[in-house]
Amino acid sequence: MNIKLGKYNQLEVVKKVDFGIYLNGGDDGEILLPTRYVPDGCKPGDMLNVFIYLDNEERLIATTLQPLAQVDEFACLEVAWVNEYGAFLDWGLMKDLFVPFREQKLKMQKGRSYVVHVHVDEESYRIMASAKVERYLSKEMPSYAIGQELEVMVWQSTDLGFKVIVDNQFSGMLYRNEVFQPLKPGMKLQAFVKQIREDGKLDMSLHKGGPKDVKSFSDTLLDYIKENDGYTPFNDKSDAEEIYATFGVSKKVFKKAVGDLYKKRLIVLETNGIRLA
Repeated sequence: MNIKLGKYNQLEVVKKVDFGIYLNGGDDGEILLPTRYVPDGCKPGDMLNVFIYLDNEERLIATTLQPLAQVDEFACLEVAWVNEYGAFLDWGLMKDLFVPFREQKLKMQKGRSYVVHVHVDEESYRIMASAKVERYLSKEMPSYAIGQELEVMVWQSTDLGFKVIVDNQFSGMLYRNEVFQPLKPGMKLQAFVKQIREDGKLDMSLHKGGPKDVKSFSDTLLDYIKENDGYTPFNDKSDAEEIYATFGVSKKVFKKAVGDLYKKRLIVLETNGIRLA
């Protein structure tokens, strides 16, 4: 059995001691789970799901605490303190997560949060983090389907839009002219694949789009007009952010739905709004 450092492991309780219990770490020997983390009624022979990391003396140690990120994951973490060697991030465990200066894009500051990748350093066998996110994104060609829904994490704001990490492995982009809500690094959202580019990067959208999306919102818009005495001041000249704040859709989807309802002669377009036919 090989221990997965920086991840959860199912381990058997071997024995109880005054300061905790020892777990069977296979080739890595017995691993301590300190008393404060031992579940009530735990006894030898029980199987526990524990997170394995290194203590201050670089020994394997177990915890039942849930870290904010595991090895091979990206996360947005706050700097707890800084010294002459680098920054230390709060990742929910007793021992903070180290980011050496060589793995920082800009010098990290205490109290600020940064998107990082958590990994095991090959030379030192320590768990550490890197703010040089691009290095850890997959270079393979994604095999997703257009329109597929995936989790994304906002990574960086640019003039073009927001760089996102897609499905914890690929580089993606949410274009600024299609985003109608405030976004900041670390936010996790559900998004849809718009396009897979030749370089393997993904164009993403917060709205699925397509005929089904328009049809669904057409019904919503019609109900909204009915519920507001057969009139709404919104039209194709309305501000995109106001449309999103009210209906939760882009202006593009809104305009398509208006066109759909107009073709069915269910609404009348007026100078300052839309009225029920």
